[in-house]
Amino acid sequence: MTDSVQVEEAEVHYVDIVGRLHALTIPYRKLSAREIYIDASSVDMLDISNSDLLLKPDESTVAVLPWEPRKCRVLTSMWLGKERFWGDTRYAAERTENLVRSLGYEAMMGAEVEFFIHRVKYFVNGGKQYVSVHQEEMFPSGIYPPKGMYQALDMWGPAYSVREKATQYLKFMGVEATKQHHEVAPNQAEIVTPSGGPLSVGDYVTTIKYVVKKAASELGYIANFMPKPLSDDNGSGMHVHVSLWINSSNVFWDEEGELSQVGRYFVGGILEHGKSIAALVASTTNSYKRLVPGYEAPVYLAWGYANRSVAVRVPKTQKPSGSRVEFRVPDPLSNPYLALSAILLAGLDGVRKKIDPGDPLRRNAYKLSPNEIKELGIETLPRNLWEAIEHLETDNDYLRPAFPAELIEKYIELKKKEVLSVESIPTPAEYAHYLSW
Repeated sequence: MTDSVQVEEAEVHYVDIVGRLHALTIPYRKLSAREIYIDASSVDMLDISNSDLLLKPDESTVAVLPWEPRKCRVLTSMWLGKERFWGDTRYAAERTENLVRSLGYEAMMGAEVEFFIHRVKYFVNGGKQYVSVHQEEMFPSGIYPPKGMYQALDMWGPAYSVREKATQYLKFMGVEATKQHHEVAPNQAEIVTPSGGPLSVGDYVTTIKYVVKKAASELGYIANFMPKPLSDDNGSGMHVHVSLWINSSNVFWDEEGELSQVGRYFVGGILEHGKSIAALVASTTNSYKRLVPGYEAPVYLAWGYANRSVAVRVPKTQKPSGSRVEFRVPDPLSNPYLALSAILLAGLDGVRKKIDPGDPLRRNAYKLSPNEIKELGIETLPRNLWEAIEHLETDNDYLRPAFPAELIEKYIELKKKEVLSVESIPTPAEYAHYLSW
């Protein structure tokens, strides 16, 4: 807990099953002593007939809010009676970490959180639907070109202003970004988490999204974490880097500078379960508008060295500590605790079963013909969220060591409702295509 006498209130945060952040505020002096109950039926976690869910503050996550020093933020664990709640996704991440350690490993992960900073207006109601996105990011001499602004010198733009404010806020709260910069699209930015296990990195992602939204609102903008907010430019991913360690030794390192056999098996597990993982790491209908050819987002379940056209990239490195795999399918609307844990569990399943991923792809996957894809035996990601959910329904045994059955079943139920709700609404694009038929 903080020792500051200035702190008067505690903003108590919890994340629901699909990854939405919720908050309530209580007096700081009652943070340790008070029983904090919520109505879990109102956030789609429990039935109304038995909906009292207990929140217990995780003291390691207490941080004074830099924009309001009289308040602190704290993340929580969830309890149903005297047992940890099966739908607590932070608990799933804890269980995953414990499983990794029981196998003699320590997981080292990191996430690249991408997002847009712009102004958005939208309306959806019956016969009237529209969305208007204002980019407003310009050089002193003109507008930014699409797909041409990777790590641009952008000190005059809104993405820079929000990014700088957010990273300073994060540092004040004890989260020091590994890296931050302008991304490929105009108004797009990236902040990279510190490294850690699935629980701590999940907390970092949750905190980054919370703080970036606050910084953007202070400057009159919207922080948009949608995977594909614009049709003609790159979307926002959340690339996840992972390695396994024994003591101080990275077991993914090969003496020749390539991926070790354990690392290859880990990749094999991710590719083997890639279609079901998609439901957890690309977890919205909008996610599959990002996962299309031509925008640096993967379509094919293949792997390669320094190859950004495939789902799993092995970055170049000249030192043992840098050896890792990068899974490029996830996006920032996923529940980070579930996404990070699922990646680890799939990889560990590959290590346990010695699933070899085959030869690395050394070509641009987007330029392969359909016949070449077939000859190489390369599988594709699901085309939409419903397909991904169907794969998760039939392929989830690898998650069971850390994900309670109730959690998987509830997640699938909620995501099916989401698909039916979103896809039942006509879009402006459909009017543009079909009105004159």
